[in-house]
Amino acid sequence: MEHRFAKIDGLEIFYREAGDPSAPTLLLLHGFPTSSIAYRTLIDELADDFHLIAPDYPGFGHSSAPSVQEWDYTFDHLTDVVEQLVDTLGLTRYAIYVHDYGAPVGFRLALRRPERVTGIITQNGNAYDEGLTPFWDPIRAYWADPTQGEPLRGLLTKDATRWQYTHGVPDPSRVDPSLALHDQVLLDRPGNQEVQLKLFLDYGTNPPLYPLWQEYLRTHRPPLLAAWGEGDEIFGPDGARAFARDLPDAAVHLLDAGHFPLTTRLAESAALIRDFLHGLEQR
Repeated sequence: MEHRFAKIDGLEIFYREAGDPSAPTLLLLHGFPTSSIAYRTLIDELADDFHLIAPDYPGFGHSSAPSVQEWDYTFDHLTDVVEQLVDTLGLTRYAIYVHDYGAPVGFRLALRRPERVTGIITQNGNAYDEGLTPFWDPIRAYWADPTQGEPLRGLLTKDATRWQYTHGVPDPSRVDPSLALHDQVLLDRPGNQEVQLKLFLDYGTNPPLYPLWQEYLRTHRPPLLAAWGEGDEIFGPDGARAFARDLPDAAVHLLDAGHFPLTTRLAESAALIRDFLHGLEQR
């Protein structure tokens, strides 16, 4: 694995790269509250057969993290950065893997460049109202009244970050606590809570786009694998099942896992992803 930076939009954007660049490419788009570090083990599993690129968004991981006064943290803007990185790296055909925040970034990218997307792997990356659980109720209140952001700082605490990794997991002892600790150190950087609150607010732009993303699926019919943690209390399993409504051939697998299936179901996830990607080569 190589660890690189690219200058994008005046920012230093970090990305991990592994595998033969002539092999089929998988673009790994991370979620909240983590970064490309979430994909280290998956990249190791797949790099023998595939070319893998995993960027950190601005405000996450090793990428630049300007203040909210200096940079506009919206999902459109995050997608701009990923799109420019893709162009900088010369990627013209790739599958996308989306988790959590990776879904609104990935589906925006797919709408902009549908001819480039060979397939979609969604692992708890939502595109349907059915996937939004009661977890979102206080965030919906924030969308309705942007003065109601302070209570959401509770989602940025050590306990909340740990909960994201452990809820819905049959045996929490299998979850490496270093993952949540790494994420929390970055969340605790000066000014980063404001970054995250801005993105919580802008997440309200995503559900109104769900019909456009679903129309994209019906129109372009990309092969799709949903390998979803069934115990997720953030994006529930109905969000995985819903993909089959627009893509009857979608492969939907509900795993005995929570919000981060790679932490406890790595081998199972990697096998499903490998088979899916090899299937794309035969199309």
